[in-house]
Amino acid sequence: MAYNLLKGKKGIIFGALDPNSIAWKTAERVHEEGGEFVLTNAPIAMRMGQINELAEKTNSEIIPADATNEEDLKNLVEKSMEILGGKLDFVLHSIGMSVNVRKGRHYTDENYSFTEKGWDVSALSFHKVMQSLYKAEAMNQWGSIVALTYMAAQRTFPDYNDMADNKAYLESVARSFGYFFGKEHKVRVNTISQSPTPTTAGQGVKGFDGFINYAEKMSPLGNATADDCANYTVSLFSDLTKKVTMQNLFHDGGFSNTGVSQEVIDEFSK
Repeated sequence: MAYNLLKGKKGIIFGALDPNSIAWKTAERVHEEGGEFVLTNAPIAMRMGQINELAEKTNSEIIPADATNEEDLKNLVEKSMEILGGKLDFVLHSIGMSVNVRKGRHYTDENYSFTEKGWDVSALSFHKVMQSLYKAEAMNQWGSIVALTYMAAQRTFPDYNDMADNKAYLESVARSFGYFFGKEHKVRVNTISQSPTPTTAGQGVKGFDGFINYAEKMSPLGNATADDCANYTVSLFSDLTKKVTMQNLFHDGGFSNTGVSQEVIDEFSK
């Protein structure tokens, strides 16, 4: 069901790879709610994914950009405003990658060049995106910038590896940059700490099925799906949340505040 929550709003969506991705689901919901946007992803990710299909479905244009490259981001912001006919109202950062995870390196045996690359892609890119928007004065007042994160930033999940550190950095960037964007331009910056979700990126983490099953048993409402996250993101892009900023918002069916559930107790009582 659509409510025209984003009618007349324009933005950029980073990270839509395939129909399993949260960015893809969010793009579909933003389109349903009347929003217009430019889609972007790294050139290599675009070759791997199906972004052209999404662009056609949502009547959107695609601008390839490496989110770690400042020139690419400057070009992305400038061209997006040209295509959309003015300043932006929303931006979604849905980017994450660990080379250490991909290469099977344990957290106690990191390759630090891999670590640096993963940090640049997954966390520092959020600062680079916002700095590009900030310097270009590209955001309208009461605009909204959202990045996706995971609870491993606060609690230890052994196989999440250096992505946990990247997410902690990402959340700090949201608070720090959110202060300046709020004071100077009345722009909101928040992170959504999502349930473990079977996206292409998420499924690359060792033991991910165990993450999902455990969280499902722990969460009073069950895990939040990619579709649920898309709906929540739309609410943060809308004018209904104008005074919500610098927050890490747990969207996890209650997992983050549950000590133990009866289902988990029952599992260990067998």
